Amino acid sequence: MNWNKVKINKDSSEVKYQLVVNAINDSIANNILKVGERIPSVNDFSKEYKFSRDTVFKAFTILKNNGVIESIPNKGYFVSSNIKRVLLVLNTFKEYKQVIYNALIENLPKNFIVDLQFHHYSLENFKTIINNSKGKYYKYLVMNMDHVEVPEILSSINNDQLLLIDLNVQFSEHQNYIFQDFGQSFYDCLAKGVPLFKKYKQLVYVYPSYTYHPRESVVFFEKFCADFSFSYKIITDPKQFNVQKGNAYISVSERILSTFLKQCREKQYELGEEVGYLSYNETPMKEFINKGISVISTDFEELGKKAAEFIVNDNPVQLIIPTSLIIRTSL
Repeated sequence: MNWNKVKINKDSSEVKYQLVVNAINDSIANNILKVGERIPSVNDFSKEYKFSRDTVFKAFTILKNNGVIESIPNKGYFVSSNIKRVLLVLNTFKEYKQVIYNALIENLPKNFIVDLQFHHYSLENFKTIINNSKGKYYKYLVMNMDHVEVPEILSSINNDQLLLIDLNVQFSEHQNYIFQDFGQSFYDCLAKGVPLFKKYKQLVYVYPSYTYHPRESVVFFEKFCADFSFSYKIITDPKQFNVQKGNAYISVSERILSTFLKQCREKQYELGEEVGYLSYNETPMKEFINKGISVISTDFEELGKKAAEFIVNDNPVQLIIPTSLIIRTSL
C-alpha cells in the first residue's frame, strides 16, 4: 500500500504514539484528511510509516477515544470528526480575560475546541507550554511576555497559525497580532478627562511594583500631567497608599481598588466629589460598584471576536483595538 497523506515529523522529541496522534489531528485540521475518509489499518499504517504495531494501535485508540476517528467492523478506520483544536495561552487569570475568552468561544463554530493555559509571566512555563504544544493545534493564540527569548520560542510555530494578543512586545512586523496600546491611547483617554480632573488638587498614579502593566503608561502619564499642568504623584509601594481628600487616583491594580473603597468608607469621603478614581480595564462589575467606577479600557469583547475571525477565516490580521474612557460617578 502506498498511502502517505499524513506527514509525520520523526525528528520531533515527542513519544512515537503522540507523533501519530498529532499528525492525524493536524491533517484533519488542515483538510488533508476529510470527514468520512478511510485511513489505513493499524498494520498498513505501521508498515507505511515504519512504526511498531503497538505504537500505531495506541495512537488510534487515543484518536478513537477523542472521537476523531472510528472503526467500522469489516471496513476499517474512518475520519469521524473535523474538530479543530486551538491553544489559548494567557499570562494570568483576571476578570477582563474572562471577557476575551467568552467572546472567543461564542464566536467560534462548534467544531473548534479551545484549550486554555497560563504562563504566569514565567519564561520556563512559557517555554514548556509552547514546546509541548507544537504540532498539536490548528491555531495558537498567545498573550506574549516581555523577554528577549520569546521570539525564538515562538519561531517554531508557523506565522499563519500564530496570533499574538494584548501586549505589543517581542513581535515582528510579519506576525499576526491584535494588541491594545498602553501609551498614546492612554494619554488620549486622560486628555478627554481633563474637565473632571480639574476639580482635584493632585493626580496620583498608583503603579505597584508587582504589576506587569507596561511601563510606558507611566511615561505617558507624566507627559500628560506636564502638558496639562497637573500636580501629580506616582506610588509604587502599595503600603504607602493612603487616600487623601482632594486627590484623584488612577490605578492599574484591582487590589488597589478594594483598598481605595475601604479607605473612602472609613474616612467618609464622597467618591466623585472629595476624591476621584479611574481604573484600568473594564470588568462587568465596575459599572455597578459604588454607582459606577470610571475606567480606561480596551474593548475586550471585540478583541475576542477578532481573534475568532482569525481562527476561522485564515486571514492575516494586524490590529490595534481602540482604548476608550468610560466616565462614571467615581470621577
